[in-house]
Amino acid sequence: MKRFWLLFSQAVTVFVAGYFVVATLQPDWLQRGATRSGAGIALFEAPAGDAAQPAPGSFSPAARKAAPAVVSINTSKAPVRDPRSSDPWFQFFFGDQGNQPQTGLGSGVIISPDGYILTNNHVVEGADEIDVTLTDSRRARARIIGTDPDTDLAILKIELDKLPVIVLGNSDQLAVGDQVLAIGNPFGVGQTVTSGIVSALGRSQLGINTFENFIQTDAAINPGNSGGALVDINGNLLGINTAIYSRSGGSMGIGFAIPVSTAKMVLDGIVKEGQVTRGWIGVEPSELSPELAETFGVKATEGVIITGVLQDGPGALAGLRPGDVIVRVGDKAITSVPTLLATVASLKPGVQANFHVQRGDRMLELGVTPGLRPRPARALRR
Repeated sequence: MKRFWLLFSQAVTVFVAGYFVVATLQPDWLQRGATRSGAGIALFEAPAGDAAQPAPGSFSPAARKAAPAVVSINTSKAPVRDPRSSDPWFQFFFGDQGNQPQTGLGSGVIISPDGYILTNNHVVEGADEIDVTLTDSRRARARIIGTDPDTDLAILKIELDKLPVIVLGNSDQLAVGDQVLAIGNPFGVGQTVTSGIVSALGRSQLGINTFENFIQTDAAINPGNSGGALVDINGNLLGINTAIYSRSGGSMGIGFAIPVSTAKMVLDGIVKEGQVTRGWIGVEPSELSPELAETFGVKATEGVIITGVLQDGPGALAGLRPGDVIVRVGDKAITSVPTLLATVASLKPGVQANFHVQRGDRMLELGVTPGLRPRPARALRR
């Protein structure tokens, strides 16, 4: 037994002595995986395969899937010259005005291999030239297929081969708290991906568009992001980033996106018919309040009250009167003015629909044949 311990202690002594010599004279032998930089500094670098898989919880797969289909849009408008600009005295005091073209910046999303791009109407409104830049640095001149100022959407088209296309998701299945990514070209710095959650759904009465049903998110959206993509964690398109609430001009954590369900409806209408066809009944609706209910002598506690009716309009011809409270259109309950606007807009012009109306203390059912909603004289976006 003593002989065994003697051999063991001698072996340990020799090992420790050898380790000490190697650590002193050739430390690189003990630094597993170490390499030398050009300056002779020992560095440790991960094997090439270590970075192949994203870390748990990483959004990189979604970003890689969606980002190639998000483009940068640059617009230009011819300068508007002041009629006095040729006056020498005007030039002396104010300089040469209006010689530089006006430029704009935004984003867009390629939704079809045919080259159709979704963006915001305010990004391309009034533009004389529209240039689209892809993430692979290809450029193309875009033409406007159609615009819909009521939802602030526009459809562009470019002629390029092998276009990356985004996958459309289902915005109707979104829930508050879902994680989302915003992809665009903020401030022209280049394509940027930011993350956040869905903060609220169905935001309306913001004074941005005529028809509002926004997805609210705290993912950072800044100037230049307009028209870009809001995607889920699988990289599928949920909305078109449109507006922010900001006092500084930058992101304050309140951004709004148009749901992809609305965008698909606008796309189909513009491509198929050249415009979005919406129903219209020619009435002025207001939110039902106790004061208005008392003024018009109605007993309703829910619905939307009609405070004005256009003479000879579809509503007037069907028998709608000021003071009527619309509580239901077909099978759709009417709870607010935005709900009524969206419901009537979805009706097919020329096809009668049943309106359930409370007049005083009576419930009536009126058959209303909507007309075609007139196009706005100008864009409503501020």
